[in-house]
Amino acid sequence: MAALGVGLLTLLPVCARRSPVLRPIHRLLSRPGTVAADVRREEQSSGSVETGSEDQTPKKRFSEVQKERREQAQRTVLIHCPSKISEKKFLKYLSQHGPIHNHFFYESFGLYAVVEFCQKESVASLQSVTRTPGLGTEAAIPFRSRCFSLKLRSPSGQPSEPARVPCNSQSPPSSKKLFELLCYAESIDDQLDTLLKASQLTEENTRLRYLTCSLIEDVAGAYFPDCAVRPFGSSVNSFGKLGCDLDMFLDLDEIGKFSAHKTSGNFLMEFQVKNVPSERIATQKILSVIGECLDQFGPGCVGVQKILNARCPLVRFSHQASGFQCDLTTNNRIALKSSELLYIYGALDSRVRALVFSVRCWARAHSLTSSIPGAWITNFSLTMMVIFFLQRRSPPILPTLDYLENLADAEDKCIIEGHNCTFIRDLNRIKPSENTETLELLLKEFFEYFGNFAFNKNSINIRQGREQNKPESSPLHIQNPFETSLNISKNVTQSQLQKFVDLARESAWILHQQDKDRPSPSGNQPWGLATLLLPSVTNSLSLAKKKRKKPASERIKNLLESIKSSGAEGPTDTNGKRTVSTQA
Repeated sequence: MAALGVGLLTLLPVCARRSPVLRPIHRLLSRPGTVAADVRREEQSSGSVETGSEDQTPKKRFSEVQKERREQAQRTVLIHCPSKISEKKFLKYLSQHGPIHNHFFYESFGLYAVVEFCQKESVASLQSVTRTPGLGTEAAIPFRSRCFSLKLRSPSGQPSEPARVPCNSQSPPSSKKLFELLCYAESIDDQLDTLLKASQLTEENTRLRYLTCSLIEDVAGAYFPDCAVRPFGSSVNSFGKLGCDLDMFLDLDEIGKFSAHKTSGNFLMEFQVKNVPSERIATQKILSVIGECLDQFGPGCVGVQKILNARCPLVRFSHQASGFQCDLTTNNRIALKSSELLYIYGALDSRVRALVFSVRCWARAHSLTSSIPGAWITNFSLTMMVIFFLQRRSPPILPTLDYLENLADAEDKCIIEGHNCTFIRDLNRIKPSENTETLELLLKEFFEYFGNFAFNKNSINIRQGREQNKPESSPLHIQNPFETSLNISKNVTQSQLQKFVDLARESAWILHQQDKDRPSPSGNQPWGLATLLLPSVTNSLSLAKKKRKKPASERIKNLLESIKSSGAEGPTDTNGKRTVSTQA
């Protein structure tokens, strides 16, 4: 269940540069209800956001960001508020328990406030004066959480029409509003940047995700004191979009670490524990209990499903207060290392995230990806493909994983379940790329590169940054960067891969055609990236294909060949046919 909310673009800067082309944007800003107008208003009230910023100097390590966010969440509360409330009186009331560092409102099944105190003790103070509600004929389960409901003692004493509090959006922009923004952008580079800023997680949404994990940690902590519930995946790797699921794992490793400090002399103290035949059975038992606890006692946790026989056992549920669809696993440390690796790649060059967001949006617009498990390409696979492509540029924009491992020192060494997960964690020690290619060129070259990639014989490997012979017969083979024997795209069928290749070739052709006859950005007609996101473009091309005898792959291939100045031979397509080389 995607997070519900109003308006989205808290920090979408409307092009800092000024030119005659931008005049329509000024008119757009004056129209109430447009995304651009919302952005301008929210920029004035909200200021800049840390989330998505890649210009911080020095750059923070992933572990430092995680630690700061966890501490921030532990002194934060979530309050369900009346629909009409005086923000000033609300904050004054809460300030009795200590100074407030930050707060914001959002909507999800009602009006909610996220309030961060300066000290953790203020949370305990608020809990001490909070009562369990009386429900008349029903009985309440007296669980002391950091989720509260605020009631008005005397509604008649409130102003008749208090001003509506400003709400931060937790939802991505509608397709119509996003399309509007893209059409008014100054260049294709600006379009990719606009899409990134419109879709990425906001500071407020990031805070809410860490708070949700912290609230689940409170529940798990009743059984496992000193455990931690950590977010991983899109919520923390810098590639998450508004509305994405919240993946979290129950980290029990911290519990065992404390025993190392409790030894003295010749004595060794150990906890008495239950024994089970395997670690998998232990994981299933733990998740079963936590899932039952969330279902019975977790405020706002609904639709709890215990999926314990999956390759990676998990508990799936909806957290109503935040609006997030959540997946909880346990001790999934390799997934957290993957999140850290993507965080590093996203922070190394500002073009990485912009290109990933645009390729994912393009894939979603053409149903190449889906939120339903199946034969579709996943967002993770697309991200790996973009990283691999950027490693193949000349000079490379991103380093290989092997290079990052060579830079690592002793404190970076990490072996998880026998898998080498070592890489340098200090971003400031990684030399920036000297590549200066534009986003427009990279987008075009990405489609050409994978439109002509020899998927029938080569695999994608970001550890070495070069094509390798496929070790298996799967149509698409992308090596897991850490569990190297696994193919992260094993689910993709030949027909889905061919659909990706055909669409990539068509998109490359469209961008080349617009180079020859580029329309002026006016908002009256789609151009650049906006053209590639139109499903109708693909549909019309599909109808045209049915009327032609020549196969689509051959037709698009010939179009690309006519564009290329040289007729050099290159790799083969998925059917083994000769195509044009696009390798730089």
